Amino acid sequence: MLSIVAAIPRFVFRSLMLTGFLLFLLMPTVFLISRNRNRKTGEGATKADQAAVRLARSLAWLFGIKVEITGAPVSGAVLFTANHISWLDIPVVHSACAMGFVGKAEIEQWPIFSFIARAGGTIFHQRGSHDSATGVAHAMEQRLLEGRAVTIFPEGGIKPGVKEVRVFHARMYRPAVEVGCPVQPVMIRYMQNGQQDHDFSFRVGESMMRNIIRVLARKGVTAELCFLPPIEAAGKPRRELAEASRAAVINAYES
Repeated sequence: MLSIVAAIPRFVFRSLMLTGFLLFLLMPTVFLISRNRNRKTGEGATKADQAAVRLARSLAWLFGIKVEITGAPVSGAVLFTANHISWLDIPVVHSACAMGFVGKAEIEQWPIFSFIARAGGTIFHQRGSHDSATGVAHAMEQRLLEGRAVTIFPEGGIKPGVKEVRVFHARMYRPAVEVGCPVQPVMIRYMQNGQQDHDFSFRVGESMMRNIIRVLARKGVTAELCFLPPIEAAGKPRRELAEASRAAVINAYES
């Protein structure tokens, strides 16, 4: 009973803050990012990246997430490869530094969050489509060649009820091999009272809206974000990169 009573003011406070953010700050920030990005200058790109990182940090805070970062993200062209627990992994990882993401095409249909995803430079992928996969790989290579970071969740999506790190799909590592940039594994886990919080992700059968409502009402969590030693990708098989990345993430996740 006490937990329900405490959840109500949390939900009201965060909902009001989120509403104010969406009404008064989101669109001006997205406009600022787009304007600076369209300048096609180094200064414009830097300002756009800084605004996108601030947007991600704000979104994480609004959902009661405190991000703790260990390790250092590689600068320049790098393929970040992280385990996937929640849709909020995106603002959590993006709060560390500027990067573009590869996300499922369904995100483009999500109200509000599609704007945030585009502002962060998300590359949308239609799962199961060969043409989409080819286009995504090309877009990833172009960004890496421009000296920009790209982030993938090689498990291929979120699976409710699963607590362990699942298989990393090797095909997503091809752009790093083609460009010859490093791959940096990134471990994400959500903690509460010193224990892993496995209930932060989707529950079985839970919709996006129900998850948003539940997270807004929950106690805050600490997102531990660990940037692990990078792996050189040039000339290496994709499967080797996927397995090495997964092994590094599992070692940190279970420690």
